[in-house]
Amino acid sequence: MKKILFNDLQKQYRAIKPEIDRAVAKVLTSGRFILGKEVAGFEKGFARYIGTEYAVGVASGTEALALALMACGVGRGDEVITVPNTAMPTVSAISMVDARPVFVDIDERTYLMDADKIAKAATSRTRAIIPVHLYGQTTRMDVINRIARARGLFVIEDACQAHGSEFLGRKAGAWGDMGCFSFYPTKNLGCYGDGGMITTNDRGLYKRLMMLRNYGQRDRYRHEIQGINSRLDELQAAVLRVKLKRLDAWNERRRKNADVYDRMLSDDRCIKPFESPDGRHGYHLYVVRVKKREWLQVALRQHGVDTLIHYPIPVHLQKAYQWLGYKRQDFPVTERCAQEILSLPMSPELTAREIEYIAENINSLQRTRFEKRQ
Repeated sequence: MKKILFNDLQKQYRAIKPEIDRAVAKVLTSGRFILGKEVAGFEKGFARYIGTEYAVGVASGTEALALALMACGVGRGDEVITVPNTAMPTVSAISMVDARPVFVDIDERTYLMDADKIAKAATSRTRAIIPVHLYGQTTRMDVINRIARARGLFVIEDACQAHGSEFLGRKAGAWGDMGCFSFYPTKNLGCYGDGGMITTNDRGLYKRLMMLRNYGQRDRYRHEIQGINSRLDELQAAVLRVKLKRLDAWNERRRKNADVYDRMLSDDRCIKPFESPDGRHGYHLYVVRVKKREWLQVALRQHGVDTLIHYPIPVHLQKAYQWLGYKRQDFPVTERCAQEILSLPMSPELTAREIEYIAENINSLQRTRFEKRQ
């Protein structure tokens, strides 16, 4: 039986092994492992790629978000608006600075923040908005920025799934006061461990972030503010420098693979991803909506196809955040989508034939189940 993994990271490594091995060996030989030339070089290259003046390498995407909030002075008693349809780290970062998450529902076509609901959710305690560019699609940043400016709010983009994605010709991470990225191994641009980055055009925020990630020190043993230890290490930066050169080509392969899915999947009982005409989807994930999702997931596994769900339980319904006081049906669009979404395998290494195999099985399984009900 054919086996298609959701992520096959070994396949990507084998394709670029010689260059990766040389980059790692160079760091090991140098004896410099923390905040050296590799980190500085990657920060400069990534800022250039995103289109911002500055980039600050940190330990993870979660800490990128938390450090961005810290740089804005967000803390206890403050509120931060985001969405419940996101990975938990988005909200964990808000908790890390003792602020209160406030949720707004999503748009049913894009699964992204419904910007029209922000005004109603904002209060005198609101300090920031974290729009999440989920699955590789960018949020309506022009509208969100306009709302934020009118209310004096910071905008911190959660671009952890949007490396290279665009909105109105500008890359995710270049729209807000800061953009936050994760380099978790499965991302469009992933390292071989944890890593993160914060992009910004604000020199003041940049200088503050540089101190915050390294114990609050401007110079060694001179600590001007309270900070933490959240540094991207040299080995991961070296790996990422190798991969950054290939990101656009990899994203283009993802888009071509999405085209194959779009062409092959039946429209009858499968809602395919919607791509905003103002954006350029990076297809970190290819997420469909289907009825009887659990049944289909099991059936596909029996045919050798791995799938995942991003994300089955919205954050406002998680036990960890019951203290916020939200209840079922407070965000009906998020809850409805969470019952139906299914992530299909998506990577630059997938072949058209593999995608055709996946789509053919989905079409056949859905058709058979439907016919049995007649």
